[in-house]
Amino acid sequence: MLENSLGHPPVLDARRLYRSFGSTTALNGIDLQIALGQSLAIMGPSGSGKSTLLHALAGIELPDAGSIMLNRPGRAPVDIQGLKDKARTKLRRESFGFVFQSGLLIPELTAEENVAMALMINGVPRNAAIASAGSALAELGLAGMEQRRIGQLSGGQQQRVAIARAQVTGAMVVFADEPTGALDSTTGFEVLDTLLRCTVGAGKSLVMVTHDPNVAARCDRIVQLQDGQLTGDSLHPAHAAKDGAQQ
Repeated sequence: MLENSLGHPPVLDARRLYRSFGSTTALNGIDLQIALGQSLAIMGPSGSGKSTLLHALAGIELPDAGSIMLNRPGRAPVDIQGLKDKARTKLRRESFGFVFQSGLLIPELTAEENVAMALMINGVPRNAAIASAGSALAELGLAGMEQRRIGQLSGGQQQRVAIARAQVTGAMVVFADEPTGALDSTTGFEVLDTLLRCTVGAGKSLVMVTHDPNVAARCDRIVQLQDGQLTGDSLHPAHAAKDGAQQ
């Protein structure tokens, strides 16, 4: 098992992932290890397998072959695709958070209720979940907007609600699929700042699909996909220099 410079196993360790849709190969023997506390950008042209890889790592969509291990400090490693559907769903609820381009928030609920829902699904009583949701929203600059429905919020505010929902459960890994894609550049970078602060800034991992090189450049590491294969894997220069100094 690969280890990072601090001697810890990768939080996600994917080996020889294959996935096909009919005659189309979406993943073709992918090997990828992601460190705890690392931000990773996945880039590549349309149809390269970016979203398929994200969904496989998150246990949303099973690969046809290969293995994905989740390593949580103080707990036994988990073979994600070896879990039955119910156990895999529970794992996603407890260990993973998700932020998508459209937010996928529930428009009939308030901002506070959208965030609290992630906790209540895990068995947290409503009053406690609402209190935690309010705190999470306040930390992201949304104090006073807890009772607004999603349609009453701007695009950037909606994404902050989605970020609060993704991290309120204490998720170790947050998966983001084009989280700034529907936003103007200024709002997009504000949302990206928030996303990075709530994930890697708190010692968690961020795995993000993006087509924007300026967004990807904010991450610790960038991998490139082409026709379901990894064609590039590079550390941000600042992080590469830091890793070299630690070796």
